[in-house]
Amino acid sequence: MEELYKFEEELYDLGYQTICGVDEAGRGPLAGPVVVAACILPPFLRIDGINDSKKLSEKKRDELYKIIVKKAVAYKVVFVSVKDVDELNIYNATKKGMLEAINGLEVKPDHCLIDAMPLNELELSHTSIIHGDARSASIAAASILAKVTRDRYMEKMDIKYPNYGFKKHKGYGTKMHLEALEKYGPCAIHRKTFNPVSKYIAQGRQVALDLDFDDNDNE
Repeated sequence: MEELYKFEEELYDLGYQTICGVDEAGRGPLAGPVVVAACILPPFLRIDGINDSKKLSEKKRDELYKIIVKKAVAYKVVFVSVKDVDELNIYNATKKGMLEAINGLEVKPDHCLIDAMPLNELELSHTSIIHGDARSASIAAASILAKVTRDRYMEKMDIKYPNYGFKKHKGYGTKMHLEALEKYGPCAIHRKTFNPVSKYIAQGRQVALDLDFDDNDNE
């Protein structure tokens, strides 16, 4: 557990106090938004069980989510729309979300620890860490906030678009999802530039869009 606090401890020793972890959920799926979270934990706080969200059970993520939002100095969760993903590409859409999350914090961080993504546009002091969600408690906390928020959103989309199984696979390209795409064609929250979604759209297979739908509707 102490290994997860190595980066934070080194920064505390250098005089930094408000350290922000930044991570995303949903870069790989064929459907749904990218969700980005920025989170500042209190200095020297230890949260038992915190880890990369992908390594945790749904139950454990939900438990840690409640603890994080209660104890965080500040946090911000941002939805990056499917439209932005298609127009900007997934890399730039994720970068946009990270910058918005950091800039949206109510408390300005002294330093940001970012999972993998280099943010050269960020004027704040920051460090990009490969596999940061498994190496930094702050990034792991952001990872949990992003993952839980996105999963809950995709469960809502399962009700809106019941043919695709979003509740089970959360938009990832599983066998079940690919079979549903083949049968029904893409829906409004599918990423039009991602294969095989783009293939079906080229074939004219896209289902009628819900004009009242907004994939940023995360209330």
